[in-house]
Amino acid sequence: MTKTITFNELRRIKDSLPDGTSHRIADELGVSVETVRNYFGGQNYEEGKSCGIHIEPGPDGGLVVLDDTSILERALEILDENRVSVAPEA
Repeated sequence: MTKTITFNELRRIKDSLPDGTSHRIADELGVSVETVRNYFGGQNYEEGKSCGIHIEPGPDGGLVVLDDTSILERALEILDENRVSVAPEA
């Protein structure tokens, strides 16, 4: 299942996650922590893998098409567990 969101929205989600979440998601999904970081906009492809994100120029940092939403879904579940709101910037 694909999903399209803005790059800034993806970064807000990442920035709202509790410390250690990248490691937790990596362990739970069986991927490297660098792959999780790449998913949220990192660019370390020596240690991590590309994870099916495509960024196109546009407003709010551009549009991001996610081919695989499993990392995003797990991040949102963790935010919900911690009841963290991801409010857009004013």
